[in-house]
Amino acid sequence: MQLIDTHTHLDFEHFDADREQVLARCAASGVERIVVLGVHEGNWQRVWLLACEQPAVHAALGLHPVFLERHRDEHLQALHGWLQRLHGERKLCAIGEIGLDYYIDDPDTERQQRLLEAQLEMAAEFALPVLLHVRRAHAPMIATLKRHRLERAGIVHAFSGSWEEAREYLRLGFRLGLGGAGTWPQARRMQRVLRQLPLDGIVLETDAPDIPPAGHGGERNSPELLPEICRSLASIKGIDAEELAAASYRNSCELFGWP
Repeated sequence: MQLIDTHTHLDFEHFDADREQVLARCAASGVERIVVLGVHEGNWQRVWLLACEQPAVHAALGLHPVFLERHRDEHLQALHGWLQRLHGERKLCAIGEIGLDYYIDDPDTERQQRLLEAQLEMAAEFALPVLLHVRRAHAPMIATLKRHRLERAGIVHAFSGSWEEAREYLRLGFRLGLGGAGTWPQARRMQRVLRQLPLDGIVLETDAPDIPPAGHGGERNSPELLPEICRSLASIKGIDAEELAAASYRNSCELFGWP
């Protein structure tokens, strides 16, 4: 089974004690590539160094809506500078994690929107896909993406919306990132949507260290659990795990421009 984990935070301190061992176990289990996402200006250097040091790791850089209080106006200029310097580097694969989060307490929706749109403009400028975080904000996100119409689209990470919302993202050229959340018995709506999704619209992810799959509640999630997640989601969808893995691998390579 060949797999690509399209969304992780492997740079987080949760992995400081055993990151090398985790990567070795990933390689042994067929997880060939791992995307690590930047979330604020303070961790971009760490993410980029990890990508440069580890053959399996690829980097995305962005300003995450949950970290809004840490972002400054000048960080948008800083992100633009990073993207200019790294333009054409094969280890830079996307802009992310960016998006809208209306689930957090007292979300500053206007500032989130400005930040999102500025980064979507950079994605268009540098012809990079975007990795989107969307919680309780699918309607404004879809409306925003319809206005921007990115050439390379991207991934809606940890998708948990309705079939109607999924269909809108697919029409815009986006793939839907599926991971551990859909493996839990209570995720009934997500599982109904999964059964309807075309294989060419799915990519797999862990969001490690967050959102562990069923049977690992309270544990650190890890990209080494992606094969288990794949098997669980394939069973729910009623297909062979190898078929789902192959589709996700193909979709991820097409999205990121990998051979």
